[in-house]
Amino acid sequence: MSINTHEVIAMREARAKAHAEAIALVAKRGTLTAEEKLSFERAMSEVDRLGNKIQQAEAIEKRQAPRDYTRENSAWQNPTEHLRHAAFMKFVRNGKEHLDETDKLLLERRDVAEGAPMLAHIGTYTGLGYFVPTGFRNEIENATKYYCPFLNDSVSGCTVLKTATGQVIPMPTNNDTNQVATIVGEAASVSEEDVTASQINIASYKFSSGLIKVSNELLQDSAFDLEAWLAQKFGERYGRAYENYLTNGTGSSQPTGILTAVAASGATAVVAAGSNANDGSGSTGVNSIGYDDLVNLEHSVDPSYRNGARFMLHDLTLSKLQQLLDKFGRPLWVPGMAVNAPDTLLGYNYVINQAMPQIGSVSEATTVVFGQFSKFIIRKVQDMTLQRLNELYAVNGQVGFISFERIDSILLDAGTHPVNVLQQHS
Repeated sequence: MSINTHEVIAMREARAKAHAEAIALVAKRGTLTAEEKLSFERAMSEVDRLGNKIQQAEAIEKRQAPRDYTRENSAWQNPTEHLRHAAFMKFVRNGKEHLDETDKLLLERRDVAEGAPMLAHIGTYTGLGYFVPTGFRNEIENATKYYCPFLNDSVSGCTVLKTATGQVIPMPTNNDTNQVATIVGEAASVSEEDVTASQINIASYKFSSGLIKVSNELLQDSAFDLEAWLAQKFGERYGRAYENYLTNGTGSSQPTGILTAVAASGATAVVAAGSNANDGSGSTGVNSIGYDDLVNLEHSVDPSYRNGARFMLHDLTLSKLQQLLDKFGRPLWVPGMAVNAPDTLLGYNYVINQAMPQIGSVSEATTVVFGQFSKFIIRKVQDMTLQRLNELYAVNGQVGFISFERIDSILLDAGTHPVNVLQQHS
């Protein structure tokens, strides 16, 4: 066990102790004195401070651990991918004029073995740009994890469907829950019960990173990690966009966000009653969430979808729930004790999403999502293109870069509502 791991365990234990001290004050259920209120605020501040330190320490430990390149990116086992990456960086640093025919071929084509057509583009690359290699694309995806990690299925629970091309994909749905097996007598006929199915189409909408300008000096400086810098900038911009659109997208000329999809599914939202029963305050369902609200939300989702289910909410909404107890005096939020163990809310994992509405932000705000997020499908077209703009900023000694990527999302709901939401009272 490394020293860093010992430190993380100690910090987790200290955080749990601070949280227990805060909860002990809340459990009094009476009005806190000025001194008690100050003690409570100090304890919760320590919970947040230690939580941030734990995240940083565990992130450092992950970065220092030996990287499993085979698992992280199987494409690097293909020698062609190495050649494509070298050609791509030559294009980024020097422009297309310095590419030979072999380089251009590597950047314009996809091998059949990679699952895409031999020519996976329309038009010429003189105006469109070049496909980025898999390794660079993966680094961009890593950078998006600074935001709601929709594309990290192990954290968000969403299903990420990666396709080589962007044509519309029909996703079949079926609701057979009203049909049951029947007892049949000897030699008796069997009644016909047809299975009905429908489909939901998932498209692909083009996103742009926006323009990033780089000076000629940086391009010429081989010591400057241009690849990492560009990937970070692109990833942050895509991350901000995806967090918003995959949460609130209307589905009209843009992805269908999860809140939009649940509202359109016909699921009956759970309306918050508030935390008055928990803390004895005058809080209502307009400006608070109570234990009963989360329990009602949990049980509004069929038990068949609750295995592996999780919550999604804004960080400030979570901060309110960290201070609540259930009717038996137990905290709703429980800090994970083991290294890399997730904190839980009502025994379920949760995902922080800063694009979610906060409590009291708008009338009848939808503040918490709960359910089987694997039914939320995010379709991502594998091919990303990068365009290098040589002339536009030449007078300033700069080169512009802009990238494009296609993505869509939709909720697979055949009528049994695998995901539901909590709505604040009007």
